Formats: sequence, C-alpha cells, structure tokens
Amino acid sequence: MKQVKVLTKILAANDMIAAENRALLDSHGICCINLMSSPGAGKTTLLEKTAQMVSGSISLGAVEGDCATSLDGERLSAAGIPTVQVNTGGGCHLDAGMIKSALRDLDLEKTDLLFIENVGNLICPSSFDLGEHHRAVMLSVAEGDDKPLKYPGMFISCDVMVLSKTDLVDKCDFDLSAGKQNALRVNPRLKILELSSLEGAGMREWTEFLEKLVEEKRVEKR
Repeated sequence: MKQVKVLTKILAANDMIAAENRALLDSHGICCINLMSSPGAGKTTLLEKTAQMVSGSISLGAVEGDCATSLDGERLSAAGIPTVQVNTGGGCHLDAGMIKSALRDLDLEKTDLLFIENVGNLICPSSFDLGEHHRAVMLSVAEGDDKPLKYPGMFISCDVMVLSKTDLVDKCDFDLSAGKQNALRVNPRLKILELSSLEGAGMREWTEFLEKLVEEKRVEKR
C-alpha cells in the first residue's frame, strides 16, 4: 500500500536525523528527555519547578514544541531555562529535523539536561524518535486512570511515567492504584513517579531521578 510505504520512508528519514541528534548530544555529555502528555497535564509547570529545585547543580535547556504560540516557551525562559521555541503550524508532533534545527540555537557546552516538551498529544509524538535518551509520559489524575489502556502506544514507547497533579486525586475520579496497574499492564518496564508540582509532593524523588541520569551521562562521556 502506498500510504504504508510513504510512512515507512518518512520514519526512516526521521530516524537517521534522530541518530545524528543523539550523537551530537552524546558528544557534549547531555542527557535528553522527551516529555510527552495530553495538553494540560502539567509539563510546563513541572519544568518550572524543576528549574527552581536543581538551580546551581544541573544546567537545563529546553526545546518547546507548540502548535501556534510561544506561551509555554516564555514561561520556561522566565524560569531561567534557555529555551528554543518550535511551532509546528498545527502539526501534532515534533520530528527529528525540528530538533536538529533547534539544537543549533542552544549552547550545548552549557547544558547538562535537555528537555523536549513535545506537542500535547498521546498518539502521534510517540512515533517519532527525536534523538532523546529517555522518553517520559506525563499522566495527570484529571485525565482518568484508563488512559494507558486507551493509548497503549504512548506508554509502551516510554521508560518513565510521571503521574501528576496528585494533590487533586481526591477531587477526581482517578484510582491511583488502577492507574499505575493499567500503565504497567501495557509496559511492565515503566518507572512510575507520582508528584504534585504545585504542592511539592514527590518533587524530591523526581529531581533525584534527574540527577542520577545526568551523572550517568557525565560518567559515560569521561
């Protein structure tokens, strides 16, 4: 089928550029996390709070993906994170070529940990390798504990799940145990971190996790 062949060629070309991106990041000892979620799950707030907590120990950078605005990118810049804005013009995901262009505008020598805040979507972003080292999916308690079962491709493609907005769990019809079990059902390898960016619960475990990843990358570069 022509459609299948075209998609295969697109992904093959994307994967070649993604490998180049990863090699470039490796050469600078940078750990890169592709952060994906539905719109409104709390990605930008998490990165703002992360910047506050790791200030002085980890140098952050960000590529901010958005369909049409720079609102979230402006928030990250205001939080002290050097950020490159990428607008997709309505596209539902970032691709490796977009990240390649964005990396030219970042000071890689001064970056330890690079976040790619992907376009809000639990389907398309999971299909595109961007050159990241880790994939994290954020699931907020406001979305429903069945999302891993409804969007398995996203959860299978990730190695980390951030369960966010746990301060709202009593106000939402979300069963924490069921949410985690559903995620592990589709991907038993998932590392799950629960947190509330606003109230701070779980944030120490999150930053300790990031510090470990950064140190591993530093050791790898030596």
